[in-house]
Amino acid sequence: MELFDKRPADTGKRLDKEIRVYDLLDRLGIPYFRTDHQPATTMEVCKEIDSVLEATICKNLFLCNRQKTQFYLLMMPADKPFKTKELSSQINSARLSFADESYMEEFLDILPGSVSVMGLMNDRDNHVRLLVDEDVLKGEYLGCHPCVNTSSLKIRTADVFEIFLKEVHHDITVVHLDGSE
Repeated sequence: MELFDKRPADTGKRLDKEIRVYDLLDRLGIPYFRTDHQPATTMEVCKEIDSVLEATICKNLFLCNRQKTQFYLLMMPADKPFKTKELSSQINSARLSFADESYMEEFLDILPGSVSVMGLMNDRDNHVRLLVDEDVLKGEYLGCHPCVNTSSLKIRTADVFEIFLKEVHHDITVVHLDGSE
């Protein structure tokens, strides 16, 4: 795996949603590093990506309330366990569960395994509320997918939360996830 400091030169075999991520980052002047890899579906592949990116790698969970009227993208450190109860109380939602992938596709134009903060660029009607564990904000760099799970990006954390999110009209709700067993 190699780390590049620009978009792929040959975009012919890339999905439009991936190219739209590079277009937006380039237009905003946000520098990024990119690596291409086999689909990130196993922990072995993810560990290899982590070693190349040297960034805070996030677990990205797409959640909803019981009524399926409120949707959330939760970003948390990959090594922290997720406890629904701990999060529910902080966002005043009695019951949270994983949202159906059809909503993920409809709102974020992302498929399971590719969930990323970059998908918020496709949520023009703000259906999805971004929840971020406070530990994610502590790292200088953040690792994420460009809406596909065959590439990964390394972007300055500040650029994601101060420039990118402002451009795509999304705010963050910072949460504290203890992560203890």
